[in-house]
Amino acid sequence: MTGGPVSRTLAYVLDALVVAVAAAAVVTGLGMVASVVGSEARDLARAVTAAYLVVLPGLFALYCAAFWALAGRTPGMAVLGLRVVGLGNRRIRWSAALLRAVLLAYFPIGALWLLVDRRHQAIHDKLARTLVVRASH
Repeated sequence: MTGGPVSRTLAYVLDALVVAVAAAAVVTGLGMVASVVGSEARDLARAVTAAYLVVLPGLFALYCAAFWALAGRTPGMAVLGLRVVGLGNRRIRWSAALLRAVLLAYFPIGALWLLVDRRHQAIHDKLARTLVVRASH
């Protein structure tokens, strides 16, 4: 059975929160160090903070691709009992995991396609030839 829109959205939100909190902690730590070091470091910290919003989708893509390729699911998906598989119920390849992750991170609106697709495949699933299924325990 394929994963539905509600469980997939909740998994996405959980994973996005994990990445955002981890990235925010790093940026906050850099800001604290910069406030002690001096003005040049503070300018660098401001630049890093501005880049945060540009880099965050890339971090999210790497996070997802690594988990999908190594474990078949992200921590958010594990909580909700979901798994990503290749067509034919095969393990997802690194290339498919990376393609799927980049599309999801930089084109999240494409996920809405799962609402009209009979197999609940989003655009990133179609292009990477993957399915999100309920994990068998």
